[in-house]
Amino acid sequence: MSKTLERRAKQREALIEAAERAIAAKGLSGLKTHDLAQEIGVANGAVYNLVADVDELVLMVGSRTLARLDAELSAAESAGSPGPEAALVRIAVAYCDFAAHNLELWRALFEHRMAAEKTLPDWAIADQMHLFRHIHQPLAALFPQQSFDEISVMARSLFSAVHGMVALGLEQKLIAVPLALLREQIATMVKAMVSGLVANSAEQRSSP
Repeated sequence: MSKTLERRAKQREALIEAAERAIAAKGLSGLKTHDLAQEIGVANGAVYNLVADVDELVLMVGSRTLARLDAELSAAESAGSPGPEAALVRIAVAYCDFAAHNLELWRALFEHRMAAEKTLPDWAIADQMHLFRHIHQPLAALFPQQSFDEISVMARSLFSAVHGMVALGLEQKLIAVPLALLREQIATMVKAMVSGLVANSAEQRSSP
């Protein structure tokens, strides 16, 4: 790698790290390219020599956030009983904890909107879909008779329920819920959902 390319790669990494700090501190509204350029010591216009646009920069920060979330979910998955029901509860609670402790970076994953004429790049989609394995694998163990697509629908439904509780529970207004109570409620909901899915599956198998 030439010195020019090496310098640009280091500047790009510094830019992404600076953007991550800005979002963590103030959310997406705190992301100002002028401030980022000043922080990493480049001209304002030089930012767009390092990334195509702000969308790409936000997605790169999001990729780092998802990688950290992936690591925390992996740790939770293997931290206790190997049973799929218990693993799903741990994963859901770990998701809640990650959101609470990385609130603005977590919010940015869902608040960022691409321009109408732009599509999400394949690598960003892959980063997001990769995380669903944490839910898909325990569900597949619980429901071996179900197809991959059927398990995928279950996984999305379970994620939507957990995400909704986390998003509302962490809302810093009238509906905010203390974290300890929120963790308990999420665990209870996941257990109830899994029990319902198991019961429904058994009923379908026993039906003529």
